[in-house]
Amino acid sequence: MTPEAHALPGVSYVIPVLNEVSYIGNAIRTVLAQDYAGDVEVILALGPSTDGTNEVVNGFAAADPRIVTVLNPDTDIPVGLNLAIRASKYPIIVRVDAHSELEPSYTRRAIETLDRTGSANVGGVMKAQGKTPFQSAVARAYNSRFGLGGGSYHGGAEEGPAESAYLGVFRTEVLKEVDYFDETIRRGEDWELNLRIRAAGHSVWFDPSLEVTYWPRESWTKLVRQFCATGIWRGELVRRYAGRNPWRFFAPPALVLALVLSVVVFVLQVTGVLTGWASVLLSLVYAGPAAYLVLLLLLSFSRAGGPGWPDRWRFFLVLPTMHLSWGVGFIVGVIRGARDTTDTSRTGI
Repeated sequence: MTPEAHALPGVSYVIPVLNEVSYIGNAIRTVLAQDYAGDVEVILALGPSTDGTNEVVNGFAAADPRIVTVLNPDTDIPVGLNLAIRASKYPIIVRVDAHSELEPSYTRRAIETLDRTGSANVGGVMKAQGKTPFQSAVARAYNSRFGLGGGSYHGGAEEGPAESAYLGVFRTEVLKEVDYFDETIRRGEDWELNLRIRAAGHSVWFDPSLEVTYWPRESWTKLVRQFCATGIWRGELVRRYAGRNPWRFFAPPALVLALVLSVVVFVLQVTGVLTGWASVLLSLVYAGPAAYLVLLLLLSFSRAGGPGWPDRWRFFLVLPTMHLSWGVGFIVGVIRGARDTTDTSRTGI
């Protein structure tokens, strides 16, 4: 090992895994292909996969001593992350998603940014991609500021302090200081962790030069399940943290409520129950859904919607699927809490 490598901090990559046989191999390969010269280890928290994922991971581990595994029978992402972090031995933690692929310079640049800014966590841009027409439509929605609400790691804002970070490159000492991920939160655990990191006086930093490829869900049912579960847990986080949640998280549930009210008003109008000035005044409820539809049409059937008409129609359907699933889930989460909600798009149930 060169003197330069000895001077670099060791890095522990942590990856929670459950039923990712189509993706985990490439995720591991991009980790091992990093151009970082320091010591590294890869720790995978294996859930009870039923699709052959664990056999693939064990094959990688048998071929490379830098790859180790820990068992995560609870399946939950934050539990798996904590198990992997506690099993790690290096001062830098790089979170990796089984659906993600790191650019070769990702680790090196992230650690340079950590050193330059003094931050506790650094994240970059999620670049969603698709292998099928449907997955490509979902990827375009992910990459659109209209799709996922304009978070810096989706829209690629300027470098600087951030509310949260996609995946994240952390100082292990800070994770220990704030007591790791909250294992009672099954979705949105990254946002909540970064909230505590910032509350402890540390900074979270966004660096747009860091790019990570992300492969979204491959089917309508998985997409609906994922976004509904995510919305439920965001509702739970609103119950726990109230005013600390950004305004953009309230847009999808507002759309759902506006649509429900529009249907109610429409039925009352056509049945003659609602007439006169009251009918005119309550017709204002149509403004929100109408504006959403116009914006959806303009975006879907522009270049942003895809290269061809079938792509644009898929995009036109994918966007409201994401927004409405998330919004319905959010309302459920706010009303009753998340309870034991899980993301069944991962478990296959």
